[in-house]
Amino acid sequence: MSTTERLRVEYVTDPVAAMSQLAAADQFGEYVIYERPGEWVFAADPLGSIELDARELRVTWAGHTTTGPWDGNPAGVLDCALGTLALEGRNVYGWIGFEFCAWPLGVTGRVDPRTALAHLMIPRIEVRVGEFGIRISGATLAETGDIHQLIAQSQRLELPQAHPVDIRIDPTGYRDRVAEAVGEIQAGQYQKVILSRKVDLPFVADIPATYRLGRAHNTPARSFLLRLGGLEAAGFSPELVASVDDERVVTTEPLAGTRAFGRGRAADSVARADLLTDPKEIVEHAISVQTSWSEIATVADAGTLAVSDFMAVRERGSVQHLASTVRGRLAADRSSWDALEALFPSVTASGIPKRAGVDSVFRLDHDPRGLYSGAVVTLSATGALEATLVLRAIYQNAEGAWLRAGAGVVGQSRPEREFEETCEKLGSIAPYVVKA
Repeated sequence: MSTTERLRVEYVTDPVAAMSQLAAADQFGEYVIYERPGEWVFAADPLGSIELDARELRVTWAGHTTTGPWDGNPAGVLDCALGTLALEGRNVYGWIGFEFCAWPLGVTGRVDPRTALAHLMIPRIEVRVGEFGIRISGATLAETGDIHQLIAQSQRLELPQAHPVDIRIDPTGYRDRVAEAVGEIQAGQYQKVILSRKVDLPFVADIPATYRLGRAHNTPARSFLLRLGGLEAAGFSPELVASVDDERVVTTEPLAGTRAFGRGRAADSVARADLLTDPKEIVEHAISVQTSWSEIATVADAGTLAVSDFMAVRERGSVQHLASTVRGRLAADRSSWDALEALFPSVTASGIPKRAGVDSVFRLDHDPRGLYSGAVVTLSATGALEATLVLRAIYQNAEGAWLRAGAGVVGQSRPEREFEETCEKLGSIAPYVVKA
């Protein structure tokens, strides 16, 4: 076994502590931490990167950066840019922002030309932690020793303490914006839109510590922690926007319909029963599944589509959702990026029809979304892809830190109830924010 591919079977009792400690150590440059079932990966010290904004593509590889304009759709641009790099079996990690969707949907006129659309990186170092122990690739012998030492230290650290956050302050006029959307829906402009509100934090946050504390209190489909290009974020994603596995099966997991969770067994049971019988929530979920089906059908072989677990209830931190799974087999002439473009942004974070819903988001959502309701993306050397929806997250850059949450607005929506739903969703992250 080479010095760049080392395996030590060690039992890690707290993988989240290990990951947050590697991030907090600040020894390995920019990074993406990604949790999928049974495994965490710390991908760090980029060998190269691809950055896309509304006007410019920047590709860095082998110490050289090329910059220039681009045209077409962002997914195809990223796919082509990756194809020019000698990745030699390496994986790719990064994020795409909500505004990424404006090009395929034809609403680019509402996007600020300075908007960042995507940031992908190819790591030198990967550290994987799971039931198999610890696997380290790409590190020097000295770095490998440091990594094992940091992980060992992390297992003895107490959970950090949270700092209170007031999530009910709303300078964005959320209720009024919901009422305006309801009027547009009742006028027949579209069927559904997800409107969100931003909650600015009055202090600098410790993002790795927030990730560790928040993960102890959440039950996500996937989780992530990243620092790329001046942006830090950590979150507990409730659903996959899209995945394409090694058998070319495309999967999406629309969640729509929400009630609070974690308020005691009796209260949670009452909320669950109400969720399963509320006509507004059922309609909202059904049209989301129908839309996801139609989107996968554009890239999948005919006859391969299926829905499973229809209207199952899934518990995600402080809320419970109606959930379904939609799958199909990717057509031979389609790529993983085609599947992502067809399904992005998640129908449960944009609107129905999607183009009109996204246009409404751009008009009514008060602040540009950026990473909120975008996706954290991983691509394997075999072509498999995962894009997990960025919700229940904290964000931070040089200008400050913030939280964000939204709710699905339909014709039957009541502004006060939708505001309360944003509070319920913020309850998955706000109680666990750690001050730097």
